[in-house]
Amino acid sequence: MDLFVTLKGKLKKDYVMSKLQQITDQASQSQFDKKVLSTVQFLHPYVKHRLYIAIARGILPKNMYSSNGIIDDCIIRLYDEGFDIDADPHLIKLYLFQFIDEHLNALFKKEAFHKNTLSTSALLKKEMESLDESFTVDGDIDYVMNEDLNDISYHQDQNSNAVFVYADKDSVILNAMDVSNQNIKDSKKYIGKFYNWLPLRTANIVDLYIFGHLSYEDIAKIKQIEVSRVEKIMTQVKLKFRTHLE
Repeated sequence: MDLFVTLKGKLKKDYVMSKLQQITDQASQSQFDKKVLSTVQFLHPYVKHRLYIAIARGILPKNMYSSNGIIDDCIIRLYDEGFDIDADPHLIKLYLFQFIDEHLNALFKKEAFHKNTLSTSALLKKEMESLDESFTVDGDIDYVMNEDLNDISYHQDQNSNAVFVYADKDSVILNAMDVSNQNIKDSKKYIGKFYNWLPLRTANIVDLYIFGHLSYEDIAKIKQIEVSRVEKIMTQVKLKFRTHLE
């Protein structure tokens, strides 16, 4: 009888402990879910703008991809890979930005055939290949600035599609470039042309900074490069942006 009581008590204790663990696990999962959801507000502007640029440059077809779908896919990947449930919210945000970055690069390469002329296809092919390249010591200079941004004909064939930046984002972009709105007569058109001149990888860095609201340090972690590389890229972009105003 005593043994039965003892066994019954042990089973009850084990059951209670199991339930408590289940509740704890559920609570931890709920907290993790909240951390993930809190990052979505930072992801949408960035994804929307990258999609917008890709559509305007003819890389993606219209109305086929949405920011919601891409973000959902990357959140699923986060859960599938068994991310640390106790992770800091900021770290979760950086991982999601990195997943989205990889997802979009793969998507751009897959859909690149939507370019419809030999000249633009050759240019796009070069840019698509560059998405796979790692940053070397002088790599950022090679594709970022000197020839690409000095040569206005770099995307000359796309001038008709140059105006594609969201109107309500003009001031945000100008502020990020350290330029006053008063200095530009047609800021929407100018910003659109400038984005057309930017190589895709450079525009990616710029969008992480402007629309992702990420620091140079965070961008360096996402792109797996030195902070000095990011600083150099952004310094050159701002310089070229202001130079073309003159």
